[in-house]
Amino acid sequence: MNTAKTPLILALPKGRILQQIMPLLASVGIEPEAGFYAEDDRRLRFATSVDGLEIIRVRSFDVATFIAYGAAHIGVSGSDVLMEFDHPEIYAPIDLNVGQCRMVVASEAKLAETEDPRSWSHVRVATKYPNVTAKYFAARGVQAECIKLNGAMELAPTIGLCRRIVDLVETGSTLKANGLVEVEQIAEISSRLVVNRTAFKQSPELIGGWVDAFRQALHISSS
Repeated sequence: MNTAKTPLILALPKGRILQQIMPLLASVGIEPEAGFYAEDDRRLRFATSVDGLEIIRVRSFDVATFIAYGAAHIGVSGSDVLMEFDHPEIYAPIDLNVGQCRMVVASEAKLAETEDPRSWSHVRVATKYPNVTAKYFAARGVQAECIKLNGAMELAPTIGLCRRIVDLVETGSTLKANGLVEVEQIAEISSRLVVNRTAFKQSPELIGGWVDAFRQALHISSS
């Protein structure tokens, strides 16, 4: 139970990952209020069955922002977001084993048949992850010109914006449908439990208790 004057804020990402983590929330005793499940409820902040714990539902990249600046104390964020945001105030103690996919470099299928990635010296890449992409290529001595897009990444090569992209892939079906193929893998991706470091230091028993609860729930489910 949170005895502080201000509630403990749990930040959750909208979309597919949210559905995957709901059973885990239930297993640690967190049940959102009824409006959380209502399609016509436009609120973004909800009470829960736990006294002093509230949920905010935001975009995946915004989870990291809310955690980093202390507006939320605990949350769920993809490791792709954490790699891109890379903020020192975010501590990610647990891999939740949901949202598994991979971050890859993909290119036009015809291009992939004729070129060797080891010969690259300069590439133009469309991606939602310019920081991760630039670091990845720089480590190989390749200069990357990163074009920031927030979606429809597979469209970029087909209309001449660039010939390569860096994006998340689960099955590869979307790449194939748009004439692209995976060329290189940058990282395995999954969702992590994240906490604000300062909040953890100030309330180690409270936040540490939730970290332990999630860790125990994952241990039980995997045993």
